[in-house]
Amino acid sequence: MAGPAGRLDAVVICGGQWHDFDHARLQILGLLGEYETVRTRVFEDYECVSALDAADLLITYTCNRIPDDAAQDALTRFLARGGRWLALHATNSAIEPTPPGSASRYVTPRSMGVLPALVGSQFLGHPPIAPYRVEISDRDHPLVAGVDDFDAVDELYVSELFEPIEVLAHTHFVGESTGFDEGHTSTDEPRPVLYLKHHDPGTVCYFTLGHCRGRFDVQDLGIDDLGRVDRGSWDIPEFRTILERCVAWAVRGTV
Repeated sequence: MAGPAGRLDAVVICGGQWHDFDHARLQILGLLGEYETVRTRVFEDYECVSALDAADLLITYTCNRIPDDAAQDALTRFLARGGRWLALHATNSAIEPTPPGSASRYVTPRSMGVLPALVGSQFLGHPPIAPYRVEISDRDHPLVAGVDDFDAVDELYVSELFEPIEVLAHTHFVGESTGFDEGHTSTDEPRPVLYLKHHDPGTVCYFTLGHCRGRFDVQDLGIDDLGRVDRGSWDIPEFRTILERCVAWAVRGTV
């Protein structure tokens, strides 16, 4: 898919709610900047159809960004022509507040069209942020080879899965996704943290880690200043190693 002289056109979509998108954007662009053949365009939502149609690779870090019909078609075309899509953290999320008096604060409506089926999952809920163990599922896969199991302090995603997916790292969780209408679990089954969704010829690599939040990122929830900065997994060496490999995969198709 590379253009003349080996140039690769990358699209980064980074925006939404309740996260420090400045931090995530800076980190993603820094990693892409290591590749001199990559030229990158950055957007805050999916309404960039012409850019998606020209893209060789796509990286998304969004929360509560819903693609319209034209964008859904463009994403489908992107994968149908062999595109590589690195989907990070809350890309699979659609979140709405519940009416006053409801038992939960948020619902996760099925309003994202084809996006969940394309990326392989839709977010349902997460428990409060706390340390949890990430276990490597396939130690021979190049994206995780040589990486030991590690502890993350991040949002642990409980998602509806759209099989088949190739799980490379997972965690376990039984309990309540506090504040959400869904995402409550009673069975101890693996929860994917890193996986591949193959579309033949296109592929999605989904990495659920990467929560980050600045002091002023939840003002719409009535908190003017959170009083702290959350960096989640961004400072964890194992996360950085895997993320760097994921970006290399998006650029080259291999690690």
